[in-house]
Amino acid sequence: MSLDFVSTTCPVCAHSLAAPFFPAGEQPLATLAWPSSAQAARDLPRHALDFVQCPACSHVWNHRFHYDAIPYESNPNRMFNNGGIWKGHLAATRDLLLAHLPPKPVVVEIGCGEGHFVRGLARARDGGRFVGFDPNASPETGKGVEFHARLFEPLTDMPTFAPNGVVIRHVLEHLTEPAKLIEQLAWGAAAQGNECWLFAEVPCIDRVFETDRLADFFYEHVSHFTTESFRTLMARAGEIAVLEQGYDGEVVYALVKLGVPVHIRDRQKAASAFSVRSIASRETIANQLSALAEQGKRVAIWGGTGKAAAFIHHFCADARRFPLVVDSDPSKAGTFVPGSGQKIEFRDVLKTAPVDVIVIPTQWRARDIIAEMAREDIAVDSVMIEHGGELVDFDTGAHPY
Repeated sequence: MSLDFVSTTCPVCAHSLAAPFFPAGEQPLATLAWPSSAQAARDLPRHALDFVQCPACSHVWNHRFHYDAIPYESNPNRMFNNGGIWKGHLAATRDLLLAHLPPKPVVVEIGCGEGHFVRGLARARDGGRFVGFDPNASPETGKGVEFHARLFEPLTDMPTFAPNGVVIRHVLEHLTEPAKLIEQLAWGAAAQGNECWLFAEVPCIDRVFETDRLADFFYEHVSHFTTESFRTLMARAGEIAVLEQGYDGEVVYALVKLGVPVHIRDRQKAASAFSVRSIASRETIANQLSALAEQGKRVAIWGGTGKAAAFIHHFCADARRFPLVVDSDPSKAGTFVPGSGQKIEFRDVLKTAPVDVIVIPTQWRARDIIAEMAREDIAVDSVMIEHGGELVDFDTGAHPY
């Protein structure tokens, strides 16, 4: 088995290794350069095309792509939409989306370009709100459609517009982080309170593997989707209702009910709740330490590196009020606590300079440390540990250690 891999992260499934696929050298932009003369065309800068394939989800992408090389704001991406067969495909996919929307829907198209697709949706429905987003305002855009000449920001715009449908056609292949947009849409839909459908479409390269054709690969398309990799991406958006090839297999599209699984939403809520509690915990424990200092208690902190140093940082146990830091490891003696600067002493200093309170930041070691103190005849009035957002007495407080 060959281990010829490129260390790069798949933009669809996040697999960390890719197989070399098509080393195309350096080529100019193919669709967005718009040179004004033959000489200007010949003088166009070249960009690296080095396509790799994900062995996990089959996605193909140019891992040497740089988004800044493409002049989207000055040269919009245009599509030819007048072919008869193509018009039939547009009508069929338009009807597919509309069949899942209410009579007067709110529809957002991300990267609407000239706006032909979202205008078609508006013409097909009497009533509703149809909104196009594209940072490039081409002359045709905006006719019959509410237009915003900017990028769509899912986490803020989804709750604001509360769309029933979101359209992303021939945009994802241009993005370096397509999964980021898809997942943000899912979260935005989960927060807005009404059902929302995503219609997404991209070019499909399944035939590349059958025909070995190479003209599909040019710089502006950083990503090249197979049906499998597109399905992998769409699964990150929610519940896939339809996923099919169209236009004789040259595109693949999906209709997805946007959403986030309950267990993932619950985890996000739990994380947010922890964040709130962490702020209160830092304040509570910092105040408890301050109270010990104000009472004139002599305090030693057992441990000065790693998690013990983190404790000192989190709860503002500064060197002026809490100068004594000890450790069981003699090799750490004489070193200093990162950031706060206390000199770390070997634990035996407590035999000649007893303290009132010992704070043990590493709760899971507390029993071992207390046994060590008993063995070494180190006496103290109280041993305290962090638990439940406060300092508790190890002997009398409730804790699992």
